[in-house]
Amino acid sequence: MSGPRVELVDDHWGDVASVIRLDAERFGPEALAGLAEFSHLEVVFHFHRVPEEAIETGARRPRGNPDWPLVGIFAQRGKNRPNRLAVSRCSLERVDGLDIHVRGLDAVDGTPVLDLKPYLREFGPRGELRQPAWSAELMRDYYAN
Repeated sequence: MSGPRVELVDDHWGDVASVIRLDAERFGPEALAGLAEFSHLEVVFHFHRVPEEAIETGARRPRGNPDWPLVGIFAQRGKNRPNRLAVSRCSLERVDGLDIHVRGLDAVDGTPVLDLKPYLREFGPRGELRQPAWSAELMRDYYAN
């Protein structure tokens, strides 16, 4: 994956344009047939720049903010996860050969993309959503432009 962001910064991903390029030795353009009909993608990628010693397995305050509660690593979406896997949703702008042009993918340049799927409304949450106030505060500027 290539994109303009190289620093591990938490916010302002909304207008970041990136390109996911499929490996031409493994895939042909037919692997992407029909993908351009979708508006959004789910992208699974690897937090490859998180060193082993930085991995969290217990609880911490998100972003180290003392105003937010101590919560377990599986109750937040931080990059220092035990498996270093990420799932993100982004806008699909266009498909050009083996290049998938996206906007709002919160991954830095060089991030290994493991899988991508079209986002289907039917796979979204059913029923009313619930989340703690600190998480909405944390996400306030995450996808800001």
